[in-house]
Amino acid sequence: MCGIVGFIGKHQAAPILLDSLSKLEYRGYDSAGLAVRNGDADIEVVKAKGRLKVLAEKTNDGKAMQGTCGIGHTRWATHGEPSETNAHPHHSDDGNVVAVHNGIIENYQELRDKLAKKGYEFYSQTDTEVAVKLIDYYYKKYEGTPVDAINHAMIRIRGSYALAVMFKEYPEEIYVARKDSPMILATANGESYVASDVPAILSYARNVYYIGNLEIGRLRAGEITFYNLDGDEIEKEPKEIKWDAQAAEKAGFEHFMMKEIHEQPKAIKDTLGSVVKDGKIDLSNVGLAKEDIENISQIHIVACGSAWHVGMVAQYVIEDLARIPVRVELASEFRYRNPIIDKDALVIIISQSGETADSLAALREAKSRGIKTLSIVNVVGSSIAREADNVFYTLAGPEISVATTKAYSTQLIASYILAIEFAMVRGQINQEQYDGFLSELSELPDKIQKIIDDKERLQWFASKQANAKDIFFVGRGIDYAISLEGSLKLKEISYIHSEAYAAGELKHGTISLIEDGTLVIGVLTQNGLYEKTISNMVECKSRGAYLMGLTTYGNYNIEDTVEFATYIPKTDEHFAASLAVIPLQLLAYYVSVAKGLDVDKPRNLAKSVTVE
Repeated sequence: MCGIVGFIGKHQAAPILLDSLSKLEYRGYDSAGLAVRNGDADIEVVKAKGRLKVLAEKTNDGKAMQGTCGIGHTRWATHGEPSETNAHPHHSDDGNVVAVHNGIIENYQELRDKLAKKGYEFYSQTDTEVAVKLIDYYYKKYEGTPVDAINHAMIRIRGSYALAVMFKEYPEEIYVARKDSPMILATANGESYVASDVPAILSYARNVYYIGNLEIGRLRAGEITFYNLDGDEIEKEPKEIKWDAQAAEKAGFEHFMMKEIHEQPKAIKDTLGSVVKDGKIDLSNVGLAKEDIENISQIHIVACGSAWHVGMVAQYVIEDLARIPVRVELASEFRYRNPIIDKDALVIIISQSGETADSLAALREAKSRGIKTLSIVNVVGSSIAREADNVFYTLAGPEISVATTKAYSTQLIASYILAIEFAMVRGQINQEQYDGFLSELSELPDKIQKIIDDKERLQWFASKQANAKDIFFVGRGIDYAISLEGSLKLKEISYIHSEAYAAGELKHGTISLIEDGTLVIGVLTQNGLYEKTISNMVECKSRGAYLMGLTTYGNYNIEDTVEFATYIPKTDEHFAASLAVIPLQLLAYYVSVAKGLDVDKPRNLAKSVTVE
């Protein structure tokens, strides 16, 4: 949510800032702004409501703003409605301090009231303006350095923040501070950058610094200095980003989502290759030792959104193969119910970005209780990856579309690997089964590619659903978990009301919602549950529902029941989610396209939810 960028160097800043902000549009925003200064001149601020192109037009693609030092922001409204006034950057009364901010300041009203008594006036409804004026207050009160002023402000602020600040008296410098909101810094070719996420600067720099919680950074051209909360300098080592810059571009596809759907075979193959070597699972880089696995008493999988749906699949697979009790928890609920966790439990946190606020809070709750933690994340060096005891990196590469596809698929692969290894170590499967499971996983990329290559029928079917008002997904067992993800994909990018239900629950109330023509999509990949789910679908059909069935090749008798059937290749039923989700991703994509919607940037949604 929100996006911060900053640049200081030899080139004109504004065009670089706009380009970097365009790489963060996937995070979600409702307004944007730039602050640029040219040497000792005053800081120039330009803001615009709406899409980034409005800001680009106001600044002639940045060419109208002179100067080689600046900061930029795309805002997701929290405090105050979307407007040009509430857009960032914000400034102090005399323009001494200008800043952009991600996060939420929880005690902003208290701070605002105190600053008002000191003579400060407020022009916006935002908590960010309060932070800017608090920094200005301490800068003037103690007549110290920017680091001193920011330190004092950080002590007073409660909540989460990533701040990029410019001071009038320090024309060739940008200061940053962080608490619980993501931020990276980088230098290259005598220039320096700051951003909320890697794609923003991927075209400019490869070696990045991750600023820690309650730390401050000072950027000069080609130079970055870090400070702790006491103002003492601290040393940091850069981390190399190995993502290809072109991986964050559309590469000829109309939308990032379709590009990322097509990238799933490679992402799965790369993730498998990172932990399966010479026909054997090697978790040495993950950090889980044999004795760690043997001692696990229970598993808590904690996640949000699609990552939570991965957890739902993982629950079925881990419990069935490894016979370890698994509980799947919504991160936003986990710590608030004072969970009962055994001392020998393993808490697994799943997050694409590694910065999801609720998931990070859940991780910290588990660690505070002394529970062993494992994270499954896609971004190297992210907060969750750094703070977890162990980390399993998925190799999906940059995922730009808000609707996750390849990150979800690689998270599934990570959960399968853990299930198989846990089962083997704990003696629940034999060598033949172990080898068979790994063989099945190795075939998934080619089977996914086959589904993608045969997408035209789904496109035809999707085009007929553009005017649908309600769509229901049903399934049992793993098929129910698949239905949850299929329903979420559809609703988030097509804006069609969609729900997923365990098929056996239909008769307990939901079936009353079925009307003539209501689309019901049945997911049927589990042979032992096939007939029961078909029976539930027939109940819907008798009440006027229009049926679509998703099943494996060979179950052609389904066509006697449904109006439209789509098929996936056969695989071990534990891994069916990896194949069944592909047609559902394609269905959601094509419905959104048929409706003429913004597939990659659906309304009201953000890629990375970094506030609670």
